[in-house]
Amino acid sequence: MKVSDILRVKGNTLFTVTADEPLAKAVEIMAEKDIGSLVVMDHGDLVGMLTFREVIQAVVKNGGTVGTMLVRTAMDDAPLTCTLETEMDEVRRMMLNRHARYMPVMDKKMLMGVVSFYDVAKAVVDSQNFENKMLKAYIRDWPEEKEATP
Repeated sequence: MKVSDILRVKGNTLFTVTADEPLAKAVEIMAEKDIGSLVVMDHGDLVGMLTFREVIQAVVKNGGTVGTMLVRTAMDDAPLTCTLETEMDEVRRMMLNRHARYMPVMDKKMLMGVVSFYDVAKAVVDSQNFENKMLKAYIRDWPEEKEATP
């Protein structure tokens, strides 16, 4: 299974901000859209990723408020990325190694979508459920052995 398979099912609705937007505005968008991340873009290029993890870390550093902070001060400016052709096992390994919950999907310099750890886990479970159903159907339809006659 590849990343393109997940995006095909999930869709590719994207929410982005710029690095120079107020962090408060980004947090408001995340809360309003009920999403855990925003892709940070600058002139059409991916420049970072903002997740609730970065927001919480920034709030703690700033004495408990976002104040006048900009997205740029909180974002991860070197996010993990993958392509549409990246295999799901590789995405899972990368996300686990970096403790990343979200990964932008790129086609050269074009942002194609974002996959979350939830999307990856759901794809694995769905795939296992499908395989399980196929095995049960195979076993159910297996011809019964005839007793050998001496």
